[in-house]
Amino acid sequence: MLRLTLAAVLSAAALLAAAPAAPTFNKDVLPIVQKNCQSCHRPGEIGPFSLLSYNEARPWAKSIKTAVVSRKMPPWFADPNYGHFANDMRLNDADIKTLTAWVDAGAPEGDAKDAPAPLTFQNGWNLKPDVVIEMPKPFNVPGEKVTINYKYIRVKGNFTEDMWVSAAEMRPGNRQVLHHGKVWVVPPGSHWMAQAEYGVAYEKETQSAIMGRNDTADGNDILGKYNPGLGPQAFDINGSAKFIPKGSDLVFEMHYTALKDPTTDVSYLGIVKAKAAPQTRYFFATAPVASNLVIPPGDPNAEVVSEVTVTADNVKLAYIQPHMHLRGKDYEVRLAYPTGETETVFKGKWDFNWQQGFNFLKPIVMPKGTRIIAISHFDNSPNNPYNPDPSKQVVWGDQNWDEMSNAFIGLLFPTTTAPDTVLKRSGVSLLPRVPGKAGPTLESH
Repeated sequence: MLRLTLAAVLSAAALLAAAPAAPTFNKDVLPIVQKNCQSCHRPGEIGPFSLLSYNEARPWAKSIKTAVVSRKMPPWFADPNYGHFANDMRLNDADIKTLTAWVDAGAPEGDAKDAPAPLTFQNGWNLKPDVVIEMPKPFNVPGEKVTINYKYIRVKGNFTEDMWVSAAEMRPGNRQVLHHGKVWVVPPGSHWMAQAEYGVAYEKETQSAIMGRNDTADGNDILGKYNPGLGPQAFDINGSAKFIPKGSDLVFEMHYTALKDPTTDVSYLGIVKAKAAPQTRYFFATAPVASNLVIPPGDPNAEVVSEVTVTADNVKLAYIQPHMHLRGKDYEVRLAYPTGETETVFKGKWDFNWQQGFNFLKPIVMPKGTRIIAISHFDNSPNNPYNPDPSKQVVWGDQNWDEMSNAFIGLLFPTTTAPDTVLKRSGVSLLPRVPGKAGPTLESH
């Protein structure tokens, strides 16, 4: 019969006393979840389940461990070797270790007194808007999964004075049918949608004569965007802000996807006012744009390149959000400086279902003459499970079965600089399409 000495018993007790307590949900896990997960994992948001409480999180404990250890969650597609981003969603090693230890210990709840105060979400917003503007009437989304062209809806702004905006958030009224959307600022005198009736949904394919041309020279700017995974957009980079001139209207640009049954949508935009007029303007440019892209049938790694050149002084790159469709694989942005130096500032995988934006931790100075070069790759082969038709040669188009290669970039420049003087298309972006050949490519330039 095994006999334990008093010394052995005391030694074992000391070891048990020294062993760290298992993490609990209330004390250790909930703070991590609040910071990194709840913006999506709560009722009404894109996350498939809620993580607001222990009872909601406990059934998903093993799945949470698998997702964080594999770094599938939180989603983050930027290559860590290129660029540093203020909104980096990756968990650090300590947080992953805590979540793993919690699950391995049986996912204990812990003492309710250890829990931090719950986060408050103002009517679902991820920010606290000073102004909310919504579509004036519901858009009727037809059933039977018909193709719906992009819709453009002019909305009266009622801006009685100039307004500077520090942040904005576009929210879908019906996220099941709104694939993505934008809200544009249309200043007085803009030719775009000038003849459009308020609240009526127009489309380029059939009503381009009424819509007119969306031109940066008119001062049109994207105020807010919605994509799965994007969230609100902040414009107060070192005191910068977006500008809404007095008398402006808004245009809601909407990409709807029909379901089996008819339904409706009323989307809306929340605006946070800047506290003071800034010296630096934040402006969205949809560039570089590869509208001349051609992707051959079956090509598993078609390369497309586009380029713009900075044509003004005191311009900085603050933000990038790549945009591609179902064949997209990856996206890279290089800056070619007037000195001859080249720097890759962003490189990342593309996920059509989770279209993130990336805020540079420190905005990048781009001297006049800097070329912004985008390199994207596409998988048009049968091995791509999302490929609508690998036998098709693909060119630029709005619908998901077409393709795009461009980026929404956030630029900072003095408020005295006209937005249409900041960038011009250059390089391979000006080359014609070459049927049957991938490109334009870097070799084309």
